[in-house]
Amino acid sequence: MSDLPRKLEAARSAVFHACVVCREVQRELATLRTITKDDKSPVTVADFASQAVIARTLGESLSGFTLVAEENAAELRKHLADGRREVPEAVLRAVKHVWPSATMDDVISAIDLGAGEPSPDSTHGFWTLDPIDGTKGFLRGEQYAVSLAWIENGSPVIGVLGCPNLSKDFSRPLDDPDRHGTIYYAVAAEGLCEVPADDADAEPLVIKRTEPADGEPVRLCESVESGHTSHDDSELIMERVGELAEPLRLDGQGKYAVVGRGQADVYLRLPRKSGYVERIWDHAAGALVAIEAGCGVTDVNGRELDFSKGRGLEANRGIVVATPALHGRVLAAMRAVGGG
Repeated sequence: MSDLPRKLEAARSAVFHACVVCREVQRELATLRTITKDDKSPVTVADFASQAVIARTLGESLSGFTLVAEENAAELRKHLADGRREVPEAVLRAVKHVWPSATMDDVISAIDLGAGEPSPDSTHGFWTLDPIDGTKGFLRGEQYAVSLAWIENGSPVIGVLGCPNLSKDFSRPLDDPDRHGTIYYAVAAEGLCEVPADDADAEPLVIKRTEPADGEPVRLCESVESGHTSHDDSELIMERVGELAEPLRLDGQGKYAVVGRGQADVYLRLPRKSGYVERIWDHAAGALVAIEAGCGVTDVNGRELDFSKGRGLEANRGIVVATPALHGRVLAAMRAVGGG
């Protein structure tokens, strides 16, 4: 019998707890900046706290798992060794919102569980985690995501994407954080579900993407930061696809969910630097969320994303997410302007 249901339940619970913790840290942005005297420290606190509670929650339900995550506890250890306790103690306070008995040693040990390596043996799967995807969005008090995925044979099989500030109401501006947020989760070939990020027992809503109506303007979704993607190239490509609506811009993997649920039609991430390699944790959960909604997900050359090459998407370049009909048109437009 497959243990995917048990893994999914553990992953959903882990991301739910992480969303609670991240929301609490984000509420205290100004206080943390004052205490630590570092404008970027709040996202450091949230990264570590999110990873700690996810690793701990997975460990409560699963045994012998491999977690390939973005963070390790070396920085926290250095802070403690140097007598700079502000950030480590802020991490511990954040973790205690969902793990009241946690000690500093508990937190550091949990974070270090993320130091796993992707297995070269395709018969053994692994988890990959980005505890805070969308650093600048988090620091602005806007959109970011908690991304957890289970990888088997080079592909995501379970994806859970927590978007603590993303409203289910499409009319709500993306820079206006929602107090409920959303979580999207998917199992390969089983579809996409949406639940509130603040109600662990809510009945899931099944999401299935449809094509835009004939003549309806196409809406692009892309990164806020132009350093992550070329806005000018995106516009040049999309002009060949059809009439355009005002683009949506937000940080983090929530872009995959925004396209998957029908708020936008296309997500482009066009590499700005030659040789740049995307990290697996930045795309694994989001890619499965979009695929299970009915979207096409490839790189700019039309290749499926290959998560079997270690910590990077070494076999891919850039990202294209779109409804099936639009996906081919976007790739054709890229070829026409040399974007592939």
